[in-house]
Amino acid sequence: QEIDMSRIEKTITVDASIDSVYGQWTQFETFPSFMEGVDKVAQVDDRTLDWTASVAGRTKTWQARITDQTPPERIAWKSIDGAQNDGAVTFTATGAGQTEIRLVVDADPEGIIEQVGDRLGLLDHRIGGDLDRFKRFIEGRSVPTGAWEGEIHGDDVSPAVDVDPSLPSTLSTTHADESAADPQQAGLDA
Repeated sequence: QEIDMSRIEKTITVDASIDSVYGQWTQFETFPSFMEGVDKVAQVDDRTLDWTASVAGRTKTWQARITDQTPPERIAWKSIDGAQNDGAVTFTATGAGQTEIRLVVDADPEGIIEQVGDRLGLLDHRIGGDLDRFKRFIEGRSVPTGAWEGEIHGDDVSPAVDVDPSLPSTLSTTHADESAADPQQAGLDA
């Protein structure tokens, strides 16, 4: 069965540094704060995200794999299970402390939105609204809620080496201990 993929492209300029904008975008579990209809994003591991969204009264779930993460320029993903949703977001510093965000999503509108006449128009409107809300979210903070500095290129994952313990991070409470392979973290408790 041929999936009818539709491409949506949106660009927005944000009054925040590229490091802040990129850092915030790596905090996937905060996405429900600014993405309409997204109920939950659970980070399974460095590359895998479980999404739960409500669309037109129905719950949709899918799993996405991050295929490329190049700080602070690009994050790309591909759905590997559930509703089809692939995409990439790129960040460009435009001077004056501003960052241009370009979001490209290849989605199957019928897999995400059912029983709506203009599915693509609705999805297009939603994604534009998500970027507007992200802009307000990051501009309303002096620092991102956290940042993951690691890199992902296909199957090759290089976790971040230096973690600044003075920076607040939403992931530190939930994910940092799972690897327990970080000697610096272990040393802090001694």
